[in-house]
Amino acid sequence: MGANVSASIADEEGGPQRPRLGDIPENCVALMLMSLDPPDVCRFAQLNRAFRAASSADFIWESKLPSNYGFIIGRVFEDKTLVEKLGKREIYARLCRPISFDAGSKEIWLDNSTGGVFLSISSKALRITGIDDRRYWNFISFKESRFETVAYLQQTWWLEVEGEIEFQFPAGHYSIFIRLQLGRPYKRLGRRVCNLEHAHGWDIKPVKFQLTSSDGQRDVSQCCLDNPGTWVNYHVGSFFVEDPDTLMKIKFSVTQIDCTHTKGGVCVDSVLICPGSLGKEAS
Repeated sequence: MGANVSASIADEEGGPQRPRLGDIPENCVALMLMSLDPPDVCRFAQLNRAFRAASSADFIWESKLPSNYGFIIGRVFEDKTLVEKLGKREIYARLCRPISFDAGSKEIWLDNSTGGVFLSISSKALRITGIDDRRYWNFISFKESRFETVAYLQQTWWLEVEGEIEFQFPAGHYSIFIRLQLGRPYKRLGRRVCNLEHAHGWDIKPVKFQLTSSDGQRDVSQCCLDNPGTWVNYHVGSFFVEDPDTLMKIKFSVTQIDCTHTKGGVCVDSVLICPGSLGKEAS
């Protein structure tokens, strides 16, 4: 306490002042910020001018970007020269916002805290057996969907939904989910309701979920669809990426081909691919 009093007196008398936060060299601040998560970097940038300037350093944000960010930019942006034109912080900020590609049938974005890569695939980009026969399937407008459209099955003997994607994923574990709901969603008097008129047959035999990858990985599981009126992310499978510089083709399917009974009243919204560590948040 005596030392603090003495320092205060020295300050008042024009003696040597104590170091302030703004006196820390900018390169030291940048090295400290590099160890923080992106939201914390942005919060510290508000402290003073030195922290704000240091927070823009390219080497900070390059360490937050996925290793394949150059591939992502080349795949989803028309301007392939963005890597040279923009700073790494701006690239990170752009990639954290959902970006449509492949004629609007897919979206990609980064988790703003971890930089993990998320991919979403519209129901219109999936191969659905019988989708062109309006006696069984219809695409219906649904504003709460990421793609504002879902595929609705009225009734069928044979459910078969397949999809695939070829992409360069950063190294790590990934999970695939498909978003389904028993019942047809619509709005009445401004409120979201669900018509369960055609929902039947999903408790008799389980639905099979399957995933395969171009490097030989395979994951299979099955379960009965439940929770009518509620959107559920069903786990299709998981895969692991070892080499982030190699294109990996992932194929996945959802089937119920037991023709001893009909089933119907299910909506197919989209497929989500996300880092395995964040899979529980998606389910």
